[in-house]
Amino acid sequence: MLERACWIVLGILIHLPPFTAFFAPSLITRLYGVAPDGMNFALLQHRAALFGVIVVACLWAAFDPDVRKLAVTLTALSMISFLVIYGIYGQPDTLRAIAIADLIGLPFLAYVGWKAFSAS
Repeated sequence: MLERACWIVLGILIHLPPFTAFFAPSLITRLYGVAPDGMNFALLQHRAALFGVIVVACLWAAFDPDVRKLAVTLTALSMISFLVIYGIYGQPDTLRAIAIADLIGLPFLAYVGWKAFSAS
């Protein structure tokens, strides 16, 4: 039950909010200050769509143990790569909330990762 709850936290609390920007593009301008008429906006909207993949993977993994290793890998790539990039670019204030969300999610990710890879 705890494992399922961790997957749901990763899917709904950590990755669903940025996915909503795919359906509500005005969030991209509000969150990142990017005008809706440029390539950066298009890339950020695509990034939002990719969060949908993470949401689906996490929620699927909550109910199907067979996809958990893949879901851990996808989610870890998303979260850890963002934190590394955030650090490389000097921890910009505009991205701090995202970094905090990912940091909050890391213990959940570590737990489901441990469970997924120790189960075999």
